[in-house]
Amino acid sequence: MEAASAPESSLVGDLPSDRAARIVDAMRASVAERGIAGSTFDHVAREAGVSRGLLHYYFGSKERLLVEVVRRESEIRGHSLDQAVAGAAGADELIDALVRSLEEILGEGTRAMVTFYELLTLGQRNPEIGAELAELARRTRTRLADALRAGSEAGKFELRGAADDVASFLFALADGVTIRRMAEPDLDTRPLMDHAVAAARALLG
Repeated sequence: MEAASAPESSLVGDLPSDRAARIVDAMRASVAERGIAGSTFDHVAREAGVSRGLLHYYFGSKERLLVEVVRRESEIRGHSLDQAVAGAAGADELIDALVRSLEEILGEGTRAMVTFYELLTLGQRNPEIGAELAELARRTRTRLADALRAGSEAGKFELRGAADDVASFLFALADGVTIRRMAEPDLDTRPLMDHAVAAARALLG
């Protein structure tokens, strides 16, 4: 298997920020509604209010535009994570903040979830997008691990495992709840959340 290449720099640096945001958000919305296969430059150009030729000029291919979608997802989730852990005075407050962050994602409905998991599937076949997704996962895990490490060193709680491992486990719990919601939209996820919180507390003394 060919090794995944390192992520390239963003292609939208020469575009006005408002136009770049419209294009990327239009692709995110299109993937959530139509899936990756059904999302064409025609759809995205029309919904973003730009010409199809401009998309081809700046991105060249749908895959390159999807790479920008991955970067956008990273920015959104990273900002949400920063807000969730900022100012937590102890394990209970940290867990409550993380639960609120997950509930916000679940409360958005399936659009954001479908977009992300569609991209995960594509990343298994596209090394460039796979590399972007791996970097997204690494950055979000590192952010949480750093926050856990800082809290432990400040005496706010005691980590019962390496910070990176605890962070990975917390994300795995969130992924599991999210996938259950996608698979069974009418399922009451409150018992799952309760069990996830209990498991998190066991790692944050």
